[in-house]
Parts: sequence; structure tokens; C-alpha cells
Amino acid sequence: MTDRTTRTTDRMPRQAARRQHSRRNAARAVAAGAVTAAALGLAPLAHAAVPAPPAAPTAAGVSAAHDAAASSATLGTLSRFFARDGAVAAAKAQPRIEGATVPVYTLSPEFVAGKDGAPVATLDFLASKAVSADGQKASVWTARTGGDWKVVNIATGDDETRYAAEGQQKLGGGTVFREPQIDAWYVQRGDRVLPLDDDAVRAVGALGTTLDAYRARVHKAYGDKLPGSAYAKKGQAGGYGQEPAGAAEQQAAPAPQGGSGPLSTTSAAAAGGTALLLGAGAVVARRRLRRR
Repeated sequence: MTDRTTRTTDRMPRQAARRQHSRRNAARAVAAGAVTAAALGLAPLAHAAVPAPPAAPTAAGVSAAHDAAASSATLGTLSRFFARDGAVAAAKAQPRIEGATVPVYTLSPEFVAGKDGAPVATLDFLASKAVSADGQKASVWTARTGGDWKVVNIATGDDETRYAAEGQQKLGGGTVFREPQIDAWYVQRGDRVLPLDDDAVRAVGALGTTLDAYRARVHKAYGDKLPGSAYAKKGQAGGYGQEPAGAAEQQAAPAPQGGSGPLSTTSAAAAGGTALLLGAGAVVARRRLRRR
């Protein structure tokens, strides 16, 4: 009994030394990380409380946006849009607005900057799904301009409404949003961020990530490219200092009566001025946008 106690006591100084050595190594790792962040010009982000969801549009606003998308002037423009490649005659396109008008949220610069309490995304515009007689689909974007909700853009496909529905199925009550720099779609609720498309899977993995980890990723990727940064002041707000791939595919279309000017390809610029500066034209590279 005495011998066992003595042997245990003899090991205690060695165990204490190992613990102290481990603590020193951990401290060195933390210090090294801080130095690396400082060298990159990015302040390390502390763990933050889960922010409140972004502000949602009012019911009246959604209704007004839907009415603008379904107006006769917009339907006339949609007829020409669907007939652009000769797939169907404009007179026979018979476009209709199908389903609900949904809010579209975009990654928030304040969240990227690490501002305490900033939601992951902010309201960018509202989108309605348009369908032609031959089955073509388009997304009608509406934004509040001059006090009214007006159509500001039409894009091929139904990404906005489709991902809004998929996000609610995957994480009910969450915020569906887009990271425009890589055209990735996610849904976030609480501390979870889940991917909705292949671009998002490549960014955060098939199982998603935590909100803190996602914040750290976008801060590292875009933290030095926010409005007011040296990157922006160099005039590289287009993302990479050159015309985005696919920009030549943009086509002009007459705006409907009472319509507004074109929506920026970063999408948020015309709908509230909150777009990140990196990657303008990310949507253009994957979807043909029709300027209004």
C-alpha cells in the first residue's frame, strides 16, 4: 500500500511538467495564429452569439412586388424574353407568374466584417417565378425604388424560388441566402449553415458547418475586399479587375411601362446598396441575365 502511494507520488512532478509543456505549446499556437491574422491584415474573430434573422419584407411589400411581376407590362416583356432564342414565338409564349413571391437574401458585408450581432445576410430583392407555355422558366426580380416596388431584372431559371423552397424543407424557419462571389446558396438557422447547391457543398461540405466557422471562412476570403477597403479604392469592385466571364451573354430588353433601370449583376446594388465588392458578375457567369 505504501509502495504504491510512493510510486504515484513520484510520477506527479513528471505529469505536472507535461501539462505545463502542453499549455506552453497551446499558447504558442494561439500567438502564431494572431501573428498570421495580423500579417494578412485581418483581425481574428471571437466567438459571437447567434444573431437575429435578417429583417423580412412586409406582407404589403410582397404583395406589391408580386403585382409588379404579374403586370401586363411585365408579361409582355417576358413574352419577348422567352422568345429571344426562337424557342417559342412571342405571341405564343403566354407567360404566367407561378407560386409565391419570395425574399432573396445576400451575404452581409457587416457579417463578413465580424460586426457583433450582424445577421448572416440582408434582404436584397424579391423574386417571382415566371413560366412560359413551352415550359421555360425565369426569375423576375423586384426591388423598392422611388417608393414603389418595380421589376428591375429578369434572369433565366428559377434559382431564387427553388432554393427558397428547398431551404425551408432542409431547415424550416431558416434564412436562405446567396454568397454571390461563388454563386453558392445556403440556409442558416441558429448555429447551423447548410449547403443547397454544389458550389455551397464545395465551400462548407455536404454536412454544412457552424455559423462561426462560416463567418471565419468568408472573413478570410472577403474581409479585405469590403466597401472602403484598399481593394475597393483601387477600382477593383468588379471582383477580379476584369470583365467577368459570360458578360457578353447579357442582352438588352425594353423595360415595361413604369419599370426601373438595370439591376447590378452583384444584385444588391440597386436593391439597397449592400453588395460585397468581390465577384460582381458571378451570376452572369452561370445564368443569362436580361437587363431591364
